[in-house]
This record gives sequence, structure tokens and C-alpha cells, in this order.
Amino acid sequence: MPRLYIIENELSSHDPYRHIGQQLLRFAISYRLSGRRIKKFLLREIMKTAESRKFVSTRFEKAGFRNIDAFLEDVIFEKEVAAIVVIDEADADLENVLTQLTMKTDILEFQTFEHGDERLHVFTPFQQELRASTERKGRRIKLEDLDTIVVPAREDGFSEVFLGEDCWYKIPMSSSMIERVKYIAAYQSAPVSAITHYAEVKGIEKYKDTHKYIVYFKEPAQEIGPIPLPKGSGLHPQAPRYTKFEKLKKAKTLRDAF
Repeated sequence: MPRLYIIENELSSHDPYRHIGQQLLRFAISYRLSGRRIKKFLLREIMKTAESRKFVSTRFEKAGFRNIDAFLEDVIFEKEVAAIVVIDEADADLENVLTQLTMKTDILEFQTFEHGDERLHVFTPFQQELRASTERKGRRIKLEDLDTIVVPAREDGFSEVFLGEDCWYKIPMSSSMIERVKYIAAYQSAPVSAITHYAEVKGIEKYKDTHKYIVYFKEPAQEIGPIPLPKGSGLHPQAPRYTKFEKLKKAKTLRDAF
């Protein structure tokens, strides 16, 4: 579903406490007090050109809103605002600052390299893992259907943590997925090479002073499948991926799971 983001463009040379943290805090406070002004501004900008009107109308209709007004009311007043920090390099201090904010935040590292007249931009697109989960081989899966995160796990960590501690941590996750994820499944790497267990999610929290997350289970993980990796497919998850739990339960191989 649509969400409104504040984008903060920063440099790693800026003080994360005095500059970035305070700036985002001011944004969060002023946002709550200026909802009507923000709505008027966005509506004015949307209505400026036929192209922008078409862009927005196509998306609010797809999301089930009857008109632009209902769409803006929902994203501004019904949903919590979130933030994206675009920065050349994220460090532990920045992650620590962002964990202290109540506003959901995502970090997007964006670096530019120049050589002569050539310029190269290096970055990971925002919510890339969601695009990989919703757009595959010409098939589209609705974002709102994604309710399960599949995490890759090595044998020692799987036995000790996933089965032994009823949780899994250091998970990179988009803030927009925190409220959506209801299940977690583990893909055991070679030699198992299969999704073997799943658990219902009890809660998701920031992991220590990092911008990653820890997922707590309601009950000990249960066996599923196993759902093996098809030979020669190259589909093995190297990072967390999302899917639909009903789809996962019916899967015979990893190709079916995603």
C-alpha cells in the first residue's frame, strides 16, 4: 500500500547526532503539526501537469482509492510517515541514531565515482528485495500479499538460533514490511539446500544498535517440506526474500515458493 516518505539527502561527513538525527526529529514533529499544509502542497504539485495527474491516478486506483483526495487523506493522516536517508556511506553511529527515532527509517547508500568525463553511480534501488519478490518472469505478485520472509541460514546458526533460541536476527528488512511479515521460514544452505522450517512471528524489533532487525517466534519452528533447490537453477536465496505463506505451503521446489 502507498506510504509517504521524507527523503533526507546526507553526507557521511555530517554529524549523525547533531545534524541528521535532529533534522529528522524536526521533520517528524513538523509533519504532525502541518498535515493540512502538506496535503495542499502535494495536491497542488500533483495537479500541475497531466503527466503527474496520470501517474498518481493510476496508482491510487490500483490501490483501491476512489479519488486523489481519499488517497492523500490516507497516506498523510492514516499512515505513519517514514523516512529514507540517502547517504554516501552508512556507519554504526548513523544506525545508532536512527534506532532512537520512533519514525520508521530506511538507509539507501548512494556513491558517485568520477574519472575524466565519466561518472558512475553505485547504489541499491530502494526496496529492491520487494521488487524481486513481486516481479518475476512476467508474473506480478501484489505487495499486500507478501506475508512471509525466507532467510538463508548456515547449519550451525540454524541449529543454534532458529531452532535453539526461537528467533533470527541481523535481518536487513524494509521498514514497510515490519507490519506485514507474519511468518518466517529458513532456507538451509548446502548441503541441505532447502527450506525446511517455518515459524509464526511474535514480534519484530531493531537488532541492538544496527539498522537490521530481530524476528521473535510465537512458538518453536515447525518442519515444512523440505522444499528443495532445483538442480542447476541458481535460485538459492543469498539474502532474505519475501513470499506468500499459502504459496510456500503448496510449494514442491524453491521455484514454486517464489
